[in-house]
Amino acid sequence: MTATTDTLHEVTTHDIDYLVHPGITLQVRIHQPEGPGPFPLIAEVHGGAWCRGDRLDEDRFNYSLAQRGIVVAAIDFRMPPDAAYPASMQDINYAIRWLKANAKKWRSSANRVGIMGLSSGAHQAILGAMRPKDARYSALPLANENQDASVNCAVLCWPVIDPLGRYRYACDLQRAGGDYPPTIDRVIPDHLKYWGNEEAMSEGSPALALERGEAARLPPVLYLQGDKDIVHPRAHLERFVTAYREAGGDVTLNWYPGEVEGFVKTRPDSPSTAKAVNDVVQFVVTQCCA
Repeated sequence: MTATTDTLHEVTTHDIDYLVHPGITLQVRIHQPEGPGPFPLIAEVHGGAWCRGDRLDEDRFNYSLAQRGIVVAAIDFRMPPDAAYPASMQDINYAIRWLKANAKKWRSSANRVGIMGLSSGAHQAILGAMRPKDARYSALPLANENQDASVNCAVLCWPVIDPLGRYRYACDLQRAGGDYPPTIDRVIPDHLKYWGNEEAMSEGSPALALERGEAARLPPVLYLQGDKDIVHPRAHLERFVTAYREAGGDVTLNWYPGEVEGFVKTRPDSPSTAKAVNDVVQFVVTQCCA
């Protein structure tokens, strides 16, 4: 196993076109550790309430992971107004298959691939990991394909784990008034732009899918959340963790004292971020390099 929290690698960064839609070219940013490998490879799905951001959003965090021996592939995907659900899920599914098919180029292999996401990106990461062969998500053909979109592990940084529950929670906070995070006012319209309606939010909810008893692939999960985060309700986290474990999946839950959502980006030099980097590396090494 070449990934470690103790040894720092030189890192080469490059952007590659991985998927072309009419009028839209999607890119992946590869942070490649120097060395012989083989390295674990993590596809990173950025946050932004499904409607904002790009592959550069968590660039410093991703680079830190690459320094410790993980190939990080941060992907762009379609978002509103260009396309709503499930278009992004199709792009993410395709990206996983494409990365697995090309993993040797980055001194990795198809059996060392995981996924990571932040907030709405973490939602999309685990939804895709649970449904790697969903016909809607895997609808985009890949030339010379012999891979599916299954992954060895999923790293979830404060996911919107129940979109329907979070939408109703945000609407309740807004109606009540008082002191609540400004993020709430932004995410309510974004939920509607991406999902369209509450029925779709329910269908695409990892927590509700498990509670409905749907069959799902259950890769090992590392779940990270600050204990002061009120944008991603703790009750939703607890429901998902319980349901995932009851379905037979393994979840490692790490709390970060005093932190709100997004701390790895807003507080990149904090002890919590340093711990998060180490936690992710140790988890990915264990799951992707065993």
